Amino acid sequence: MTADRRTVLRTTARFAALAATGALLTSCGTGTPRRADPGALAAHPGTVDPQHTTDPAWNGGEGPASATPTASAEPRAADGPTAVAAQPATPPALPPLAPGTPVEVAYGPRTGGNVALTFHGSGDPKLATALLEAAEQRGVNVTVMAVGSWLDQQPQMARRILDGGHELGNHTQNHLNISAMTPDQARAEIAQCAERLQRLTGSIGRWFRPSAAQYATPMVREQARAVGYEHVLSFDVDPRDYNDPPAAELQRRVLNAARGGSVVALHLGHQCTVDALPAILDGLAKAGLKPVTASRLCA
Repeated sequence: MTADRRTVLRTTARFAALAATGALLTSCGTGTPRRADPGALAAHPGTVDPQHTTDPAWNGGEGPASATPTASAEPRAADGPTAVAAQPATPPALPPLAPGTPVEVAYGPRTGGNVALTFHGSGDPKLATALLEAAEQRGVNVTVMAVGSWLDQQPQMARRILDGGHELGNHTQNHLNISAMTPDQARAEIAQCAERLQRLTGSIGRWFRPSAAQYATPMVREQARAVGYEHVLSFDVDPRDYNDPPAAELQRRVLNAARGGSVVALHLGHQCTVDALPAILDGLAKAGLKPVTASRLCA
C-alpha cells in the first residue's frame, strides 16, 4: 500500500465515512437545482465562463496545471524559520446552515443583501495580512480557502485568519488540476490540506473548494465528502485579480458583477487586490450589499 493511500485511509477514517453525493449546483438556502446560466454570465462580464474553468489546462491564473500531486502525502514541517508550527487557533463558532443548503454552493439567496468575499489562500503573508487588516478596519469578515502547501510554509497565517474573525476552508494541498486526477489522487489532495487545517486549528473547516476549477466534478464532490466536507464552495463572480489588473479595473469588475447572494473569488498575495479592497467595500455598501463569510451567507 502506498504512502498516499495509507494517509487517505487514515484521514478518511478520522473525519467521515464515504458517502455518495448528488450533482446539484444550487443557491444555498434553497433546494432548487440550478446550472450555470450562459445568459446571466454574458450580462455580468466579471463572472467566469464555465467552459473556461472546466478546461483541464486552466489553473486559475496560478501557473501550469498538473494532474499529479508533487508533495509527500505525509505531514511535514516547512523548511527554514517557518518550520515551527503556530499555536493552534480556536475556530470561531459557525452559524448553522439554512435547511436545503446544497452540496455545492455557487451563490447565496438573491433576495438578500449579503455577499461573500472569498480568497484563495497563498502568496506573500505580508500582503495577506494587509488585506485582512483592510477588511477588519471596515468590520468585514471574509472566507479564506487555504492551500495546504501555503500553510506548511506559513503556519502562523491560520491563526491570524481565525483571530481576525474570518473563516478558513480547504483549497487542496498543492492547487493542481484536481478535475483531471484519479479519485485516489483527488482524495489525497483534499485530505492532506484537511490534515494541516486540523493540526493548526482543531478543525478541517466547513468548506472545500476545488483547485483549477469553478465547479467540482461528481468525482471530486465524492472525494471531498469522504474526507468530511458536506459542502463545496464555488463562486459566481471571478474578477481575475490573479492577472494583476489595475486596482480601479479590479474594482469595476467586482462591482459590475456582484449582486445579492454573490460569492466573489479573489486571491491573497496580490497587491492590486489589497489596493482595490477599500473601494470595493465602499462600492458594495453604496449598492446596499454587505460582505459576510460564506457560512453567514448560507445561514
